[in-house]
Amino acid sequence: MDLIRFAEEVGAEDRGPVTICGGRTREGPVPDVRCVRAPAGIDWVQADEMVASCGAATPVDDLQAALAEVGQRIVLPPGGTVGGALAHGVDGIRRLGDGPLRDVLLQARYVSASGQVVRAGGPTVKNVSGFDLCRVLVGSRGTLGFLGDVIVRTRPIAPTSRWFKVETDDPVPTFACLHRPVSVLWDGSHVWALLEGHPDDLAEQAASAALIPIDAPSLPAWFDSAVLTALRPAQVPELSDVPGSFVAEVGVGTVHRPPDDPAHPLGSHADRGSSGPLVTPDGQRAAAELAARMDRLEERIDALARAESLAALRPELDGVEIMEHLGVGPGQVVGEALAHLLEIRIEEGPLGEDEARRRLDRWWADRSTR
Repeated sequence: MDLIRFAEEVGAEDRGPVTICGGRTREGPVPDVRCVRAPAGIDWVQADEMVASCGAATPVDDLQAALAEVGQRIVLPPGGTVGGALAHGVDGIRRLGDGPLRDVLLQARYVSASGQVVRAGGPTVKNVSGFDLCRVLVGSRGTLGFLGDVIVRTRPIAPTSRWFKVETDDPVPTFACLHRPVSVLWDGSHVWALLEGHPDDLAEQAASAALIPIDAPSLPAWFDSAVLTALRPAQVPELSDVPGSFVAEVGVGTVHRPPDDPAHPLGSHADRGSSGPLVTPDGQRAAAELAARMDRLEERIDALARAESLAALRPELDGVEIMEHLGVGPGQVVGEALAHLLEIRIEEGPLGEDEARRRLDRWWADRSTR
């Protein structure tokens, strides 16, 4: 996918600050700032490798539909764009079974504030080395760069997916009976469990935990705009004193609580907010330090890229061909000839063997007259 135009728009310093526009479902762009949009569209889906490539502005629902045709799915919250979901970095309620959102991104090409296209990661886990920038980009909310295109990991669609429910003031016994649940939610008096797999396996688990099949959990009206509080998973059962005022993700430690309620018992815990990462007193300083580290890292990546490009250049003639053409043996003159041809290659680009031999003859004649 061509990111040249996108990079030029981002790096246009004479046009002032810039923000990214996506599906406007996750807060949307910064107001009163020049807005750019990343490329959209699905490049390819490799079902056998369980990976897919698309532009960052591709709608999540479009990618899900394309993957469904090959029996796969993407672990991203529904709605909005792929790049927006990754940059936002907030896990959905399937976090327990699907894993963290940062594991979805295998490779990203993003545009830095200077308008440079930087690649992070690789199309497969095995060929990635060095800094794992993809994990830093997920949840960075565009502060480190604007995602242009991505390669993401996909997963198979389960044969059966079903929600179950049981009334209980202690989620631990129910949780212990379940084998790899996708999601376990608890509000102090009810446990909702999402199970996936073979229908017989689901029925067996439901029977062992006395679960009742339901269509969907009865979540409170404020759930979609809830404030997210981070607790250690072992602390979640201690919330039984405030039933009905929270929904906890058992096994994860994320607790959803009503917004705009400073008197809530969980108000003293660290909040992640419904639209942002974990906020701590040192959050702004840490973000500034991270941005500075990314700037230094991008400079290093650029220097390495230039060095690798130069190292990959070769003159059209190698040492053996130079000796045969000039009728000389191994020695300093061969090294000088190689250096001369390489300098021409760097300045003028590829010459072709015939032109390289003519230039070599001219250099040899000039050298002989010194």
